[in-house]
Amino acid sequence: MSKDIDKRTYRRIRTAIGIIGFILPLSLIIGTEVAFFQTDKKPSISHYYYSNFREIFTGSLCAVGLFMLLYRGYGNAKWWKNDKLLTNIAGLMAFIVAFIPTEPKSGDTHLYSLIPNYHQNMNWIHLGSASILFISFSILSIFAFTEGSKMETSPGMLHENKIYRFCGLGIVASILVIFIFMKNNRLEKMVPHMTLYMETLALFFFATSWLIKGRGLGDKGKLGRMIYSENN
Repeated sequence: MSKDIDKRTYRRIRTAIGIIGFILPLSLIIGTEVAFFQTDKKPSISHYYYSNFREIFTGSLCAVGLFMLLYRGYGNAKWWKNDKLLTNIAGLMAFIVAFIPTEPKSGDTHLYSLIPNYHQNMNWIHLGSASILFISFSILSIFAFTEGSKMETSPGMLHENKIYRFCGLGIVASILVIFIFMKNNRLEKMVPHMTLYMETLALFFFATSWLIKGRGLGDKGKLGRMIYSENN
């Protein structure tokens, strides 16, 4: 009985993490289209720290960070398959990203910043932490999540392991596009919000992976049989 309760609890935590991953970028992007909020579209999700959406940005990251730190994943001798280690790293990085902001752009006001005097080194800490956060998400999807799922002899295209790997590789691809645009000013000027769009896409991949892992879309019936090896 207690094992069933623990299983349901962990699935709800995974589902909650996935829901936050979807809601965060959507709330920020949609919010900028609503005149009432008087917020312009930012070049990246991190730049919403310098807006009246700061509480949504920091609050969502803190919620994900707390869930990750409290999440008791499975251990493994191989670090890239160690669920517990990777979620702890991701949780810590989420808090750093939330409270050490990215470098403000022209027009960003420090009215919203907790830190009165910004130092360039803080931007490197923020970018480094955000990179480690997304890399941790991708490794979790590709290696750790697939460890806990049984593969059938001939799994279908919608088998959960294939979804995890697809989402993990999608996160990596999104981050690579961001890196390319950051290194090329011409590309950045051509598509000024590409970083925001790619971060949103990476978060959608992350959210999908956690929703599937938490069985937030359900695991019964025909769809459940296609996604999961066992209907339980």
